[in-house]
Amino acid sequence: GRMGRFTVWDYVVFAAMLLISAVIGVYYAFRGGAQKSSKDFLMAGRSMSALPVALSLTASFMSAVTVLGTPAEIYRYGAVFCIFAITYGLVVLCSAEIFLPVFYKLGITSTYEYLELRFNKYLRLCGTVLFIIQTASKPQSCSTLYTGIVIYAPALALNQVTGFDLWGAVVATGVVCTFYCTLGGLKAVVWTDVFQVGIMVAGFSSVIIRAVVVQGGIERIVNDSYHGGRLNFWDFNPNPLQRHTFWTIIIGGTFTWTGIYGVNQSQVQRYIACKNRFHAKLSLYINLVGLWAILACATLCGLALYSIYKDCDPWMAKQVSALDQLMPYLVLDILKDFPGVPGLFVASAYSGTLSTVSSSINALAAVTVEDLIKPYFRSLSEKKLSWISMGMSLFYGGVCIAMAAVASLLGALLQAALSIFGMVGGPLLGLFALGILCPFANGIGAFVGLISGFVISLWVGIGSQIYPPLPERTKPLYLSTAGCNISSGNLTSTAIPLTTVFSPPTAERPALADNWYSLSYLYFSTLGTLITVAVGIIISLLTGTSHRAVTECVLDLFQTKMTRELSLPRGVLVTLCKVEVLNQNPFTMPSEGTDNPAFSHIEMDVASDKDKVNGLHI
Repeated sequence: GRMGRFTVWDYVVFAAMLLISAVIGVYYAFRGGAQKSSKDFLMAGRSMSALPVALSLTASFMSAVTVLGTPAEIYRYGAVFCIFAITYGLVVLCSAEIFLPVFYKLGITSTYEYLELRFNKYLRLCGTVLFIIQTASKPQSCSTLYTGIVIYAPALALNQVTGFDLWGAVVATGVVCTFYCTLGGLKAVVWTDVFQVGIMVAGFSSVIIRAVVVQGGIERIVNDSYHGGRLNFWDFNPNPLQRHTFWTIIIGGTFTWTGIYGVNQSQVQRYIACKNRFHAKLSLYINLVGLWAILACATLCGLALYSIYKDCDPWMAKQVSALDQLMPYLVLDILKDFPGVPGLFVASAYSGTLSTVSSSINALAAVTVEDLIKPYFRSLSEKKLSWISMGMSLFYGGVCIAMAAVASLLGALLQAALSIFGMVGGPLLGLFALGILCPFANGIGAFVGLISGFVISLWVGIGSQIYPPLPERTKPLYLSTAGCNISSGNLTSTAIPLTTVFSPPTAERPALADNWYSLSYLYFSTLGTLITVAVGIIISLLTGTSHRAVTECVLDLFQTKMTRELSLPRGVLVTLCKVEVLNQNPFTMPSEGTDNPAFSHIEMDVASDKDKVNGLHI
């Protein structure tokens, strides 16, 4: 049958989504006397409650990559991807019980401030710089590079199928996003995310409901999927080289995602903005339900895709040029008689983009202001800082749109660079884990650990780009074009087109390529984390932990400062400590060490005082 194209109504629906997002930004910019301080702008004045934050975390997790990519992933490789449901549970547990208490208690704006408190300012700088470049191959990390692809890729996929104007969409989303981030700060980001989650669920639901109607019931979809081998949940192959098995997803997935949820600025910044620690934890647990719902929607869409196209795969029949385009193709195919509904789907894909990009812009602004501007320009007033934060939002918004243009020119190259940079997440997670879980780790150990984790991750990452894993490692499932009534000859190849920039002839694959470089992409982070922690521990023990007493004392004073509000600058604290350590009998260690901010014996819950954060006048 004829494929639908976009109608006026679809454009109207899409424009309405952008407009409402912009209006939310304006509302928060002028409500409650605008943004008085950078704290208000970047941290929403630490007054958010759990539900909006939870929905916001869910939204930025779901970029357009989730809306377009996950259903295609399930269509191609089967529903083993669902095992991520267990992974998400583990990730949220780790984040809420290990990382959240530390960050919340210290009342910091940038997660990298922790690195300075725990180790030294050089490690903080390392963390910050890595983060700004870090363009984890996961859409959740914020980064200037990645955001370009996040804006451009969905625009391209939708453009090729629906004829939706490419640059119009890119510029419109970029501008609207920058607009509400700059005006409304974190509050606007969170509330637009809440609205966008609604749109995404609506888009998914419309596709699922219509597909079930077309196929005459959900039984038929499940049945087709079963016979097509798509319900491959329980693959217990322990081989770390297989792309997705039960173990790679549980173990590798947990490390990869904890790097995003536990220590990534864009996520942490939001749950730290909650009004108290209970709300912060609650937001993570509610967000877990959101993640499960989204995963269920995406899975159903993927199985519906298979059920509808099991006899005629549009990708092999050359109807679409990439797997990302399957969802838009399906939407135009089954919803063409419903004016405005394809527009709703496109709006839901772009909602994914908007929410990811807005959290990126806000987090990048926060990190820049807190880690690169505040420490070096001490005299700036709060008012000035809030203006600078706005300026940074505007700047990063511009950079993101520019990056989308770069992505259009250097697509494949950028993709390769991203997958390589994605490895950064592992070592960074290792660095935080070292600081929080190993009281005896010191700055030298942490630094050497970070570097070695980084080098090994890069080695595997670059290797896997040069020698992509073989199809028997990724296990694509069978697709058929038997039922297609299209007369075109060359439909015999079932090989996956490799999107890598440089793939040498397959004959000369070194032994390393099939054993080391074919590691499942989910294990890259795991490797980086484990190596960072292991090396960090060994080096710390070798270089001695003589600074322990100093650290301990700094933190003790820091805590008294928090509770009794001693107003001393941090430098004085350290000197006081050194003096105190000299006067101390070196062998009397306090019964419980507090060189670790996570497990200190003073619980701080003074966040109820609105004007001060945890009793600390900031």
